[in-house]
Amino acid sequence: MAKAYYSAVIAAPVDEVWALVRGFNELPEWHPAIAGSEIVEGTDGQLGAVRRLALEGGGSVSEKLLAIDDVARSTTYCFTDPGPFPARSYVSTYRLAPVSATGGTFMEWYADFDAEAADEEKLAKTFGGGVFKGGIDALVERFG
Repeated sequence: MAKAYYSAVIAAPVDEVWALVRGFNELPEWHPAIAGSEIVEGTDGQLGAVRRLALEGGGSVSEKLLAIDDVARSTTYCFTDPGPFPARSYVSTYRLAPVSATGGTFMEWYADFDAEAADEEKLAKTFGGGVFKGGIDALVERFG
């Protein structure tokens, strides 16, 4: 199983950042690589809801909400259709925690997935250094 990871500190209170990133269908509001999001099964915020994300460069992926925890400030989802990414058994979580020294927010975003051996390293870089980094860095800039 391969892993992807990215984290950073955001200069805003954790509750303010969580209010922005909590909505399962709200990814286009804060992630620059997501052109649109549509709930295609269930209801936004309900476990089992499926969203279809339109990617800025073209293509789409579909993801199912597996868990949302307002106390831990975390969201977990999986691919139901990986679109252009040749990944299997993809499960991802983003989590926020308060930074007590500064009043800011620590955000981490990570995924575990299976892929052909030849694709694992490239996908880990695409997810961690591309998708996750792009979203978190946009939040760092937004709240900068």
